[in-house]
Amino acid sequence: MLLRTLAAVIALAGAGALCGWAQETPPTDHSIVLHAARLLDVTTGTLLEPGEILVQGERIAQIGSTVPHPAGAEYIDLGDRTLLPGLIDAHVHLFLHLGDEAMQTVEESTPQRTILAVLAAKADLMAGFTAERDMGTEGAGSADTAVRNAINKGLVPGPRLRISGNAIDIQGGHEDFTKSLNPEQHISPNATWANNAAELVTVIRQQIKEGADFIKMYETGHDSFVAGKFSTPFQFTEEELRAAVAEAARVHKRVAVHATGEPGTLYAARAGVASVDHADQLSEETMRIMHERRIFAVPTFAISEYFADHASSAASSKHQHDILEFHGQEFRKQLAAGVPIASGSDVGPFPHGTQAREFELLVKYGMTPLGAIQAGTINGAELLGWPDQIGQLKAGFLADIVAVPGNPLADISNLTKVAFVMKGGVIYRRP
Repeated sequence: MLLRTLAAVIALAGAGALCGWAQETPPTDHSIVLHAARLLDVTTGTLLEPGEILVQGERIAQIGSTVPHPAGAEYIDLGDRTLLPGLIDAHVHLFLHLGDEAMQTVEESTPQRTILAVLAAKADLMAGFTAERDMGTEGAGSADTAVRNAINKGLVPGPRLRISGNAIDIQGGHEDFTKSLNPEQHISPNATWANNAAELVTVIRQQIKEGADFIKMYETGHDSFVAGKFSTPFQFTEEELRAAVAEAARVHKRVAVHATGEPGTLYAARAGVASVDHADQLSEETMRIMHERRIFAVPTFAISEYFADHASSAASSKHQHDILEFHGQEFRKQLAAGVPIASGSDVGPFPHGTQAREFELLVKYGMTPLGAIQAGTINGAELLGWPDQIGQLKAGFLADIVAVPGNPLADISNLTKVAFVMKGGVIYRRP
């Protein structure tokens, strides 16, 4: 039913013309030369001035201050802009949009939410995000499999996706909004319940069968912040998390956790997860393990700022801003401890296509502009499992390229003003 709905949407729009977009599949011998005032090597922070990239087919053939201009190559002069790798958001929710996210699960059908997810994917791509990790469909099951596959086939525009299907929660846990509802109504939760190791294995196998690239679990919540003290209950024991990590690893996949504080974050790090998302508070031991095992923290400052700025009352806004500042202080400790950072915004509850704000907040709370860019390129590529394919402007890598005005090392906000987007040699946005 879902696949037929998505197919009907594509057909209605005119396959390849969804929302005014047309597929431009480059022949393998097609060449494009991109020229701009600057080109950023994100591994070193070196700026080439000017910078050029030779793209052949879907891959980068050569970079430099000048590159060969083959006969018949398309030449694009991007002017006073900087070329850099396509941006990577390691924490998105394509199936969420503005409004009460719990009620979206109840009021909107999965086909309706899938249509909105396709539009969200396009908005993110046009903002320069050429790869993303979708951290749970919030009750839409494995619908993100259909979206990922449609993007991969060139039927609709969107980022390269790593998907998790429905996230996993305990009954009555952080993401179980049904605990506040009349139990006689039997409303479906917006995450899949698993209450012990055996149930985790069963759920993980089902999710992988339905197309999940990785497993998303809720490890902590609800959070409390009183008198400057942050606390949050854990949901899965360390042993249960180890069982989940082992089952995912059996088929060469990994686990990511929503985890904001101790002791859940320590349990997750010890169990060997790929990332600790949100990571408001990490103990010294947790940070040590994450540094040694290269477990990424994904701070998601943008969603916290959005909720604080759009709170229902002045008191609530102040409280949420206080939590955000607390997280910022803790984040500086994580940087000092060498915890690897990947950029993720938690976009969905705030508008898709606006999540480059996360880069500005990473800098505000202690990263250098280059460090923030690396979090959203090199580190994101590593976390998504494509370290040798994307995240750098390098010969042989996929031609995922964006251009922004000015010099983002001097003004990180330039990343919110992407003017040119290419993914796999296909141009999706021109100045």
